[in-house]
Amino acid sequence: MKALLLTNEYPPHVYGGAGVHVDYLSRALARLMEVEVRCFGRQEESEGNLKVRGFGVDESGFGCPAALRAVFAATQRDNAMAAAGTDANLVHVHTWYTNLGGILAKLNYGIPLVLTVHSLEPLRPWKREQLGGGYDFALWVERAAIEMADAVIAVSESTKVDVLRLFDMDPARVKVIHNGIDLGEYTERRDDGVLKRYGIDPAQPYVLFVGRITRQKGIIHLVRALRYLDPGFQVVLCAGAPDTLEIAAEMKSAVEAAQQERPGVVWIEKMLPKDEVIALYSGAEVFVCPSIYEPFGIINLEAMACGTPVVASAVGGIPEVVVHGETGLLVPVEQSKEAPFEPVSTDSFAFNLAEAINELMRDEVRRRYMARVARRRVEENFSWEAIARKTAELYRVVCGGAS
Repeated sequence: MKALLLTNEYPPHVYGGAGVHVDYLSRALARLMEVEVRCFGRQEESEGNLKVRGFGVDESGFGCPAALRAVFAATQRDNAMAAAGTDANLVHVHTWYTNLGGILAKLNYGIPLVLTVHSLEPLRPWKREQLGGGYDFALWVERAAIEMADAVIAVSESTKVDVLRLFDMDPARVKVIHNGIDLGEYTERRDDGVLKRYGIDPAQPYVLFVGRITRQKGIIHLVRALRYLDPGFQVVLCAGAPDTLEIAAEMKSAVEAAQQERPGVVWIEKMLPKDEVIALYSGAEVFVCPSIYEPFGIINLEAMACGTPVVASAVGGIPEVVVHGETGLLVPVEQSKEAPFEPVSTDSFAFNLAEAINELMRDEVRRRYMARVARRRVEENFSWEAIARKTAELYRVVCGGAS
């Protein structure tokens, strides 16, 4: 068996959960079969059963608006990925950026197409801010790929429900395989030097956010919640890679206002290396995930593996990871019908987030209990080895029993 994986993100160019997923899945699968990864970039790697090849892009002839450059760059790379030929038994694509490459490989080489749903474009309408008319292309290519895929992997039961609701799919072709985590890598490792480097006082407790500055991750709602937080602890926002200039400006304004009202608000305006993020998780008393859309939420697994309880919005696949009252607290989000994926009342959501954070920060004994249970839950349910075995078995099914 040989699998061809197509992805936008792959180390060292990883900025979101999909990139983390492909990184670890490819390495775990390579212990079971041959794996070739084709990605956006200039990577070149070969180790045992794993081969990685990056594909660049020539934008010299582009005359399109800036918002569309990412779309046409993706289609150029997808075409090159497929045109490179393959001896793989199947092609497995990740995110809409590589869906076209998977379609080309399936139709031209006659191999099965497997697609992992990390998120769904119809449920991310704010992406139009970033892509303009390219959002309509993303919607079209995602639908085409999902509906012709031989198998669709949903990263949560909630995501499977969304797939079956939004697309013309035989339920038998949709399989739930959760995301996972490297338990040896993500484990509690305090490092006061890292905290001091970014202006965090190791002697004072802090709550933590890690993620991109995007509507989906709900970072603006957390910043609005700061006014309701109890005094006496720091708030660390490790937030970079804004989707648009507009949300970057909105974030800057909101954080500056919060820093005027509350001491100890630390904004790290970039995505940090993995070892430093692990140090942040390990030092935090509470991790906060205020997402308004989250098919799975691998970031919560990372925090839990480092022994940090989680306060998270009760959306998407998050309740399949965070057990309310055991590994953290879940905050309901009543979403607006007029503006999907926005809370009916942004202020109420911000207040409820703050109340959940305050509840845990007031109770050290409860936090310590949740930290132990969180680590144990990750160990028992979310190892990459188990996920790779389930994925390999699905490959064998779509390939008609090949081994």
